[in-house]
Amino acid sequence: MNNLEFKNTLEKIDNKSSKIGIIGLGYVGLPLSILLVKNNFHIFGFDTDKKKISKIKKNKSYIDRISNSDVALINKRGKFYSNFSKIRECEIIIICVPTPLKNNTVPDLSFIRNTIKSIKRFLKEGQVLILESTSYPGTTNEEIYKKLKSKFNIGKNFFLGFSSERIDPGVNENSIQKIPKVVSGFSENCLKVISRFYKKSFNQVVESKSLEIAEFSKLLENIYRSINIGFINEMKILADRMNLDIFEIIEVANTKPYGFRRFFPGPGIGGHCIPVDPNYLYWKSVKLGLPAKFIKLSAQTNFLVLNFLIKKILSNLKKIKISNKKAKILILGLSYKKNLDDIRESASIKLIDKLHKKNIKNICFYDPYIKEEMLDKTIKKINYLNSNVLINFDIVILMTDHDIFDYDLIKKKSKLIIDCRGRFEVKGNVQRG
Repeated sequence: MNNLEFKNTLEKIDNKSSKIGIIGLGYVGLPLSILLVKNNFHIFGFDTDKKKISKIKKNKSYIDRISNSDVALINKRGKFYSNFSKIRECEIIIICVPTPLKNNTVPDLSFIRNTIKSIKRFLKEGQVLILESTSYPGTTNEEIYKKLKSKFNIGKNFFLGFSSERIDPGVNENSIQKIPKVVSGFSENCLKVISRFYKKSFNQVVESKSLEIAEFSKLLENIYRSINIGFINEMKILADRMNLDIFEIIEVANTKPYGFRRFFPGPGIGGHCIPVDPNYLYWKSVKLGLPAKFIKLSAQTNFLVLNFLIKKILSNLKKIKISNKKAKILILGLSYKKNLDDIRESASIKLIDKLHKKNIKNICFYDPYIKEEMLDKTIKKINYLNSNVLINFDIVILMTDHDIFDYDLIKKKSKLIIDCRGRFEVKGNVQRG
């Protein structure tokens, strides 16, 4: 690509005539599609899940925090496909596919690899390819550059980069443009093109010096949280042994105006980022012969916090002389985070599974955000909460502190509450979990 063609690529971005292909229309791809359309780009959306494509074409949202009207908007300025042949018509292609774990430890890059394999024959000179899927440093180079370098002169007739997503589920799906956007490119020209593109939709763009720095920074953001959550969960267990309330301790410590930042304990970590992303860097650190011990330790602590909760449940059942088989347990909140419908890596689901193994079978949950069709049939849902319902359970466990819960009712009518979120004062029928 000569200098004139390079300028033409930038010009298409500037006048927003570039067609944008979004591969993966989930928690990242759908909000990004909406933002781009609102900034007057035309998009082509791709997802192998035909149900998602069908819902979009019917102007129906499949993510609770995203409105049908926004889906209708992208339907007007976009086209959606379950195959990849239309990739050849896109000037800019953004990959937003999942990066899960195998056996809870090893990176699973199959979605990225399958995507590259599927689109490679449709790629052409002059296109821009951006990875937004989170992975270990070196992924863009190893999984994309090395597979395309024989077909293109990357940085001259094809542009490649990585940009980390920073979506906070339940908080900023509809305002992702306000979060600084980290971008990187394989070469200087790649960075210029990619930075120019994101500046058209995001309030602030942060240019990284290399692909690897940008990839590492995304993991560092989430590992920072994982380690601090693991630490505060360990402090919760220690405070409990001392008959102290960790939430009161945090409140006092937080009066220091420097050198301290609040992290809150919980019943375990959930969502895609915190349980998954740290393992990507840990796996890489082992490959380099320098295992990152803090990452491993925090993951173990965040896993063991469920065992602490189970011991508390079993201890209380023993005190009130109710056998595991006859015990009636109510779980308040099934989503991993308050005020949303996301059950990815849900601590509540893990707790239910562990209690079943302890022969505690009579377990119900109440969560207005969760639809029954999202769940295994063995998990019983209560559709409403009142005095008669609450009094029927031996233990009520607050796992997710949705704002819509009637906490006064729960406090007054529950026999025993194990509060994992600090919504109640530890007094009377309330214990910290």
